[in-house]
Amino acid sequence: MIIEHRTYKIKPGKLNALMDLYEKVGMDVHKKILGNQIGYFYTEIGPLNEIVHLYGYESLDDRARRRKELSENETWQKFISQAIDFIENQESKILLPAKFSAIK
Repeated sequence: MIIEHRTYKIKPGKLNALMDLYEKVGMDVHKKILGNQIGYFYTEIGPLNEIVHLYGYESLDDRARRRKELSENETWQKFISQAIDFIENQESKILLPAKFSAIK
């Protein structure tokens, strides 16, 4: 398994609006297509106005296939067209579990 760790820096004052939009428009299709949502978080202490989510994939090929399907989905495209104005930047990391990790 690989884990994608995505961090979105949100424009000040827009975090709650983006979370509401995600919950109402994007969440169901996001979770359905990407599958293994390990967690979805926002920052309270430290760098503020950030959303972090983690998704598990069987491989980079699995991730690429699912991300492609998501990008072609009309509901997701509608969400992105509205959400883009709330986001300053994003970062994506691929994490590999250590051999002793509980997540494999």
